[in-house]
Amino acid sequence: MNTPNPTIDQPVASVSTSTEAVKTTTGGFATIRPHLEVTGHVGDRYDEILTPDALEFLAELHERFAGTRHDLLAARLQTRVDAANGRDPKFLSETEGIRLDPAWSVAGAGPGLEDRRVEITGPTDRKMAINALNSGAKVWLADQEDATSPTWTNVIEGQLTLFDQVRGQLSFTSPEGKKYEITNESLPTIVMRPRGWHLVEKHITFIDRANRRMKSSGSLIDFGLYFFHNAKKLIENGTGPYFYLAKLESHKEARLWNDIFTFAEERLGIEYGTVRATVLIETIQAGFEMEEILYELRDHCAGLNAGRWDYIFSIIKTFRARGSRFVFPDRKQITMTVPFMRAYTELLVATCHRRGAFAIGGMSAFIPNRRDPAVTEQALAQVAADKKREATDGFDGSWVAHPDLIPTAQAEFDKVLGDRPNQLERTRPEVNVSAADLLDVASVGGQITEAGVRGNVLIALRYIESWLRGVGAAAIDNLMEDAATAEISRSQLWQWIHENSVTAEGRRIDSDWVEEVLDEIVDGLERTPTDRFDDALAVLRTSALEPEFPTFLTVGAYARFF
Repeated sequence: MNTPNPTIDQPVASVSTSTEAVKTTTGGFATIRPHLEVTGHVGDRYDEILTPDALEFLAELHERFAGTRHDLLAARLQTRVDAANGRDPKFLSETEGIRLDPAWSVAGAGPGLEDRRVEITGPTDRKMAINALNSGAKVWLADQEDATSPTWTNVIEGQLTLFDQVRGQLSFTSPEGKKYEITNESLPTIVMRPRGWHLVEKHITFIDRANRRMKSSGSLIDFGLYFFHNAKKLIENGTGPYFYLAKLESHKEARLWNDIFTFAEERLGIEYGTVRATVLIETIQAGFEMEEILYELRDHCAGLNAGRWDYIFSIIKTFRARGSRFVFPDRKQITMTVPFMRAYTELLVATCHRRGAFAIGGMSAFIPNRRDPAVTEQALAQVAADKKREATDGFDGSWVAHPDLIPTAQAEFDKVLGDRPNQLERTRPEVNVSAADLLDVASVGGQITEAGVRGNVLIALRYIESWLRGVGAAAIDNLMEDAATAEISRSQLWQWIHENSVTAEGRRIDSDWVEEVLDEIVDGLERTPTDRFDDALAVLRTSALEPEFPTFLTVGAYARFF
């Protein structure tokens, strides 16, 4: 699909599409049937996704679950206030019985998810999707979240990509005439990742029974459209509707997802428990509720994933103003072998395997460069070491972001797994992780360097500019950057400034100096008439240099520019 994005490429007239707004009279009071209005542009084949029946399904999801979503987002605000006031996360006393009960387990792998040793992640544009499907990975994480810039075009055409692939009709011809087709006979199982609870879809408005208008939930839109159009066909194909759940902060948020799955299965006449979810543990709050999250989703749960980059961002965000105990060194020094990250991954594997759930490792940021053999050699070595550690620790599989990394990652898991599809039998009873272990940031050590400051400025600026252009996964200096790594970069800048940090070279980090660095970097950029660096500068200044700390840089940027 090559339909231009109206928020980026050119203005277009707003088109309104909705399920029928029916007024009825009961006891003298006029009521309105909850419905949706689509105000984004309607491109080629959009009507195949935004059908009246699909919109009605989305409206039902919002009527039933939008209120709970708002309540849970409000609860997040209180959690942040508590953390800022000195209250550390802890293992919940009120759910201790769930943790101590050995009797329960999760549903586990659905058809096609039994072997997940290598999963490739990526956005859902047609070219990247075809490359992922031809890659030889066991699973394709079809990402509508951190690897996708949520332009209206990307949101709907990503759904069209998935719609076509589920029906065996996906192809793409580039503007240069190059054809991309599915050539792999053994295709990866699709696991779709909808946007997190905090994100809205501004191009679809929900109107409730009281005629109140509100932006729709990005999570419900992404999940609802994919499930409505594809669930039955996926089952017919021998797999099922499978999802990665992002940015959860509590077991109550997992409970909401479980309620949504249960309703959606009943609404479409699908057997209860068909959905399978893998939850990304990518917030410090969720790190303390892994077992409870599994429990809430147990009839729909396949496993947990160690979402390392967002997890690091979450810790910086949560404790950003709590003093030197929580000040991180340069980003590259926060490795998976530092104590608090080891505690996090050890706990995740032990928790998953105790309950029959898959433990899926995270993504190494290193990527090969086909034009630079030295860079490729280094990337392969880094990925091999990362995946060797994960496989040895008991993970059942892991992520890569580039097809060329799959043989290296698979080789490390093959050495440990052999012919076994997973290693769920390794329950790791020796693991004993405390709250103090999960919060032991101080033991990371390391230094803040001037190069680290400049690197964060450059990465954040270049990624935000890419995201504003509609590209959500960007290769920058031989690393794969997405929204999570950009969040680390900008939140570290904010923390270093507000904690009066000093670099190893003796330079105090303040907003004036970071502004100077920004100016130097911008002066050295190759500019084009269509770049978005001016807008990216505005986003970065707002999210890193202002006294107020935005919870997510993408929220304000989306509201302002999309």
